[in-house]
Amino acid sequence: MPASAAARSLTVRTDKGSVAGSSADGVDRYLGIPYAAPPVAAQRWQPPAPAAAWPGTRSATFPGSRCLQSGSSTSPGMSEDCLYLNVYAPANRAGRPLPVMFWIHGGGFSSGSGDTQDGSLIARANNVVVVTINYRLGVFGFLDLPGLSKQGAGNYGLLDQQAALRWTQRNIGAFGGDASQVTIAGESAGGHSVCALLASPPARGLFSGAIIQSGGCPSYTVKQAVARGEKYATAAGCSATSADPACLRAKPASELQAAAKDFIGGVVSGPLPTSGVPELPVAPLDAVRTGRTANVPLLIGHTRDEVRSWALPFANATKDQYERAVRIEFGDEADAVLAHYPFSAYGDSYTGAYAFGALWGDSSTFYGLGGCQYQNLTAQYSKRQPHTYYYEFNDPHPPTGRPSSGFDPGASHASEMPYLLPSATSALLTPEQQQLSSEMVRYWGSFVKHGKPATPGIAAWPSYRAGKFMSLLPGGESRALKTEVYEARRQCAFWNSIDYDWLPVNPDQLAAQAGVSQS
Repeated sequence: MPASAAARSLTVRTDKGSVAGSSADGVDRYLGIPYAAPPVAAQRWQPPAPAAAWPGTRSATFPGSRCLQSGSSTSPGMSEDCLYLNVYAPANRAGRPLPVMFWIHGGGFSSGSGDTQDGSLIARANNVVVVTINYRLGVFGFLDLPGLSKQGAGNYGLLDQQAALRWTQRNIGAFGGDASQVTIAGESAGGHSVCALLASPPARGLFSGAIIQSGGCPSYTVKQAVARGEKYATAAGCSATSADPACLRAKPASELQAAAKDFIGGVVSGPLPTSGVPELPVAPLDAVRTGRTANVPLLIGHTRDEVRSWALPFANATKDQYERAVRIEFGDEADAVLAHYPFSAYGDSYTGAYAFGALWGDSSTFYGLGGCQYQNLTAQYSKRQPHTYYYEFNDPHPPTGRPSSGFDPGASHASEMPYLLPSATSALLTPEQQQLSSEMVRYWGSFVKHGKPATPGIAAWPSYRAGKFMSLLPGGESRALKTEVYEARRQCAFWNSIDYDWLPVNPDQLAAQAGVSQS
């Protein structure tokens, strides 16, 4: 029998000092471990520096401060001093080292934290070690201006992720993990991050597999990133010095955060990694298309109704307003788009929202989230890597944890998360959904352990090269379907035949241009 937590030591030695964790429900937790020095004062807008060693044993029973983020300036529990990570390890881990899942949280590169992503379920169910991390967000993590630093301008958050991966390489063995078997994984901006890490030369060799959940491969050029940075500097009151970094560095964090509203933006105008620099020389999307990424097994997918909720500004649109908005966005291709997505096909309540949710979701006009461009990205990656696996999360009624307004968000962005990483919403899962949760946890765990989601007792998941994708459904109904089924549902023959800009417009701005009432 395994020793009880009381009888065995929960103290682990890292390269900077010892940490003492806690144990419950078969999982040892080590929270709030610093993986880099606090990025404050002279270290603000610099690549992450090594953490300092500490004497004695550091308590690791509470997470570290969250990084400053959207909607916060001096909120309790948030700080510039935020480069901490958490380790979840099975309590009974004697024997050979265990595979590692390295989780990167989402939140539009503007919000979120590692402590909100509970890795205990995946660790316990699959006998793997899970690492979750914080990384700098918003203007602190993704500001680009000439003179900020010799390396990392526009990508400090991405460099934080790499520093946490290097910490994992050095230290995870002490927690029972296998540094040679690390799978990077993330959802939304975390998925964007995984794609950026795949394309980043300095990250090569730090991981052996990748999971992208509802994340594309977007980035800004240096020109775009600097233009955003200059606009932000003006908003922060530093225009008189032509965006002199010294002016920004002299300001308190609360003032910098207060000026960041437009920099943080929303789903379509917020921070992104910057390409065309040493840590990201090629735009991640181009890197995938041209085979210039790390060649590791990939599990990638999205939710069925990925962007439907972002189309809510069109809830009150009339037929004429909907068609006007389509013409504004798609120009010469608008007639063809309207023929495939007529207003009359989407009911008589929230019609415009459902219509735009469908056409945006199929065309991938939100950073490539879901739809035909997403499938194309997977197909391009799979040409080099046979162990590429594609999924669509198809539970029609996942719990949202929010009161119903009459609008059906369907399987919207992030709706799969309570099935994998426990949260308050997880308690709302029906027995059929709990079964799906169990299956997904096993699929993901198998991929972390073996580089493929092969799991006895549940539906086989073929590789994308076999012309199949996995449709994830509650009640034991998950099944592999032919990619032709996906393509027909998403009207990919149409979208792949026309020329259109699949980077997104701002839904609020587009609705306003079309005259849609927001009352």
